[in-house]
Amino acid sequence: MDMQVWFDFLKQNWLVILIALVVLFVVINVVKTMAKWALVILIVVGLIVYSGKSLDQISSVVKTVKDETVDTVKTEAMKVMIKEAKDAKYTSSGDGNYTITSPNLEMKGQAGKEKVDVTFRGVPLGQWKINDTVHSFIAESKNNSSVTSGK
Repeated sequence: MDMQVWFDFLKQNWLVILIALVVLFVVINVVKTMAKWALVILIVVGLIVYSGKSLDQISSVVKTVKDETVDTVKTEAMKVMIKEAKDAKYTSSGDGNYTITSPNLEMKGQAGKEKVDVTFRGVPLGQWKINDTVHSFIAESKNNSSVTSGK
């Protein structure tokens, strides 16, 4: 975004922004329920809409931020996967399903399938294709622990 657009907006609408900030301050300090956050969101959305930004532009920005965050978390999970491979434990349920756990990762899959479910620090990251890093993680976890069957 162009900073000049924001500066022009602030210069032209400083009074509206000041009033909105005062209202936000009052709402946050006076209202003590969940309605407080609904009012805060409505005021912020109202300011954004008033600034001339369309909901499509806002949606695009939110989607971009979400995608970048997911990519960053996946990259971090891959780095942790490489570091924690020596601590990973492989457990097989006997029916082809397996679970690999390490201090920060959990991976569940099925023998012969191309995808695994990955959870990083308790947050599910969805299904990942088995790439070289994931394959190495699986192989090293098998070496680290004896394959158990049961349950």
